[in-house]
Amino acid sequence: MAERDRAVDRIPGILQDCGWTVCLVGEEQSGKLAQVTAGLRHGPDPSGSGKLITSGFSYWGLESTVAWAHACNDLYYPVMRESIGSFSRRWRAMGDRLPAGPLHYVSLGPGTGQKDQAVLRSLDSQGRAGCYLPVDVSAEMLRLAQREALQHLHVPAADVLPVQLDFSIPGNLDRLSTLIRRTVGDEPVVYSLLGNTLANFDNDTPLLAMLARKLLRPQDRFLLEVASTAGQDAPAARAAAQEYENSPRFREFVTSALMQYTDLRIDLNSLSCEGLVEDDRALMVKVVYRNRTGGPLVLTLPDRSTVPFPDQDTIRLYLSRKYTRDGLARMLADARVTTVGETHDTGHTAFDRPAFGMALLLLRAGEAPPPTGPNPFNS
Repeated sequence: MAERDRAVDRIPGILQDCGWTVCLVGEEQSGKLAQVTAGLRHGPDPSGSGKLITSGFSYWGLESTVAWAHACNDLYYPVMRESIGSFSRRWRAMGDRLPAGPLHYVSLGPGTGQKDQAVLRSLDSQGRAGCYLPVDVSAEMLRLAQREALQHLHVPAADVLPVQLDFSIPGNLDRLSTLIRRTVGDEPVVYSLLGNTLANFDNDTPLLAMLARKLLRPQDRFLLEVASTAGQDAPAARAAAQEYENSPRFREFVTSALMQYTDLRIDLNSLSCEGLVEDDRALMVKVVYRNRTGGPLVLTLPDRSTVPFPDQDTIRLYLSRKYTRDGLARMLADARVTTVGETHDTGHTAFDRPAFGMALLLLRAGEAPPPTGPNPFNS
């Protein structure tokens, strides 16, 4: 035990060499591959609700990480480009709403790390920076994000702890919560879920409720960024889908997971982005790959098993949303979180489109929820 403790004590010194990255792996990775395979085994459904690659796995792996970094810099992908470009200004507007004293920062799904850099830089300039814990299912994404987030900052290596973990799983969140509390004690934490990541999950409201319930203490805050829409009709839904269709880099990114997990020969003309009106809460965009060969195909999966891929069958590769103001308000109420600061930014691009934008919300834990029906994220 003493020898192991000495080895752990040496890690900060080793990390002074910028070529090394330490990462805590919080779950068995072979199990994640089984999840991918299970999603691709679903039965035929021409509507895009059958076979799928679930959120998180679109970014899992080196190819997907590189493709995502390229997509974020694509002039034809305004959703992410505008979100990154305006983030520093929107984050600064939250400054007077943050808890006093040192703040630790836990980034759930750090992406390219550019937004994390804005947060860390502002905290560092005020002498308030604590520990930085980026959390992601992809080790490659963590390394990319950490490198970008810490660029030109003098953050001690001992204060940086990347965690490879799927934070949408209840048991994983319990372990993450324990790790954070052992690391920071009673000092306040700012959690973040940025880049409209919440909208990628089928059960977005239950996920937000679970994150708040399992992570947030009274002294903590949660920074949430989601895409917004002022219109909610069929033309607006089509315009939302068009944002994704217009980006060659996004199309490369979204099919990169399909190339990793199947032997399918990719035809980008078989990719479509479908805009839908989701009740009165949001515009939904489903990105699907459709078999348009005119005949059946057979897919080989990562475990070498095969599944049929009939003509006109689909594989859902990506899900996103743009929330209405009322829909967002209801989601926050259902998740039992309270807004303590917010900015709503309407994007300005060369595209002719409805009033789409980004909402950045600073949240705190609300009252305990009353008993309800079954929750798919309950542990």
